Amino acid sequence: MEQNQKNKVKNWVKESLTLKMFIVGFLILIMLIPLSYIKALISERKQNQEEVIQQIDQKWGKEVLIYGPVLQIPYKTYTKETTYDEKTKKYYTTKTEHIKNAYFFPEQLNEKVKINTQERHLGMYKEMVFNSTINMDGRFPIPDFKSLDIKEKHVIWNKAKIIIKTTNLKGITNEVNIKIKDNKYPFKPIYNDNTRYNTPIKTHTLETGNINKEDFLQEKITSFSIDFFVNGSKQFRIIPIGKETKLNIVSNWSTNKFVGNFSPIEAEKVSKDGFNKNWKILHINRPFSQQFVEKLPNLNEFAFGVNFRTTVNEYQKNTRAVKYGFLLIGLTFLIFFLIQSISKINIHPFQYLMIGIALTMFYTLLIAITEHSDFQKAYLIASSSVVLLISLYSKSILKNLKFPVLIGISLTSLYAFIYVIIQLENYALLVGSIGLFIILAAVMFISRKIKWN
Repeated sequence: MEQNQKNKVKNWVKESLTLKMFIVGFLILIMLIPLSYIKALISERKQNQEEVIQQIDQKWGKEVLIYGPVLQIPYKTYTKETTYDEKTKKYYTTKTEHIKNAYFFPEQLNEKVKINTQERHLGMYKEMVFNSTINMDGRFPIPDFKSLDIKEKHVIWNKAKIIIKTTNLKGITNEVNIKIKDNKYPFKPIYNDNTRYNTPIKTHTLETGNINKEDFLQEKITSFSIDFFVNGSKQFRIIPIGKETKLNIVSNWSTNKFVGNFSPIEAEKVSKDGFNKNWKILHINRPFSQQFVEKLPNLNEFAFGVNFRTTVNEYQKNTRAVKYGFLLIGLTFLIFFLIQSISKINIHPFQYLMIGIALTMFYTLLIAITEHSDFQKAYLIASSSVVLLISLYSKSILKNLKFPVLIGISLTSLYAFIYVIIQLENYALLVGSIGLFIILAAVMFISRKIKWN
């Protein structure tokens, strides 16, 4: 009697689909542990890449942001202080002189920029950098001091200067001058304290020497032009300080990642050979005036231009692939479980574990190969290797050729499905939902004949 009871228990353990489901589910959860380590590995490798990219940017030149040119004119202000003398019983008034600055933006600002991108390598990592040619011209009106409540006699014209702020002094490769009428004024860097601005983007100041008063007062409009060359990386942006600002950028970079609050005029798509885009911004389009007193405001938030970083780099694609790791392992185990249930072939938990480890090895192969090749080739090599390994291993488990071929086709379809989702951005959720619905329908159709009792 006792032996019969033991045999019943042994047969139940051997035949129970419920117990097998729990074991397979537990093994799927166990496989989350190596997946978490793989995510940590990707983060570590991505951090190494960022450090290398920073080194490249430091040597070549960082982001290019241009704020200017701005006319800076000092003026005098006075404060009066009245004190009472107890001894003389009289009031005395002292007058103190202060020097402040008034800032005037150009009425017209035109910038034509030609940007050529290139890859810079350091070890096995690379960064997209660029060199740019900037041709800038425009017009300054006669400064309106009356609107700022500044008397003409208090204006210090002999100390007037032109200033430009930029994020990238290291990348400038020529002597920068501003041409006003027949005069050329060279720019020179000056130290300015960036700590007062709580912003991650720090700007440096270039300023001319003292400019001639006659250049700005003989005519109602003063024309200027500036040409310079800048090496940079990440992105190129300007601040629209002109009453009318026009920007034209021509580049060999095939991107449509235009940044800032202003979009190009043209709606045409970017071709593989690059782009030629134009912007036009009026003073009514942005919330600041054409003149300021005391200090020049930080207007970095209104900058616009082009970002030269790839939308999804290789490590981001690897991260997205790992996010589908649970789905891949779960569906693969489900395929083996359905085959096991239909064919009555027993698959040991250890064999499930080996299959799970093989599936996680796909991600380490993918990361390693991606660092020396592109993501598409790495995905093809890693997925083909894992599909072949599991198919051959399943042949020794299932003892025939029909089921291993089915597993090979199923895994190939799964990897292809996940690859498509990774490549998509706007339609990833839609395609993923439709794919999962089809998989669910197929599982329901296949499992309808299984006797769960």
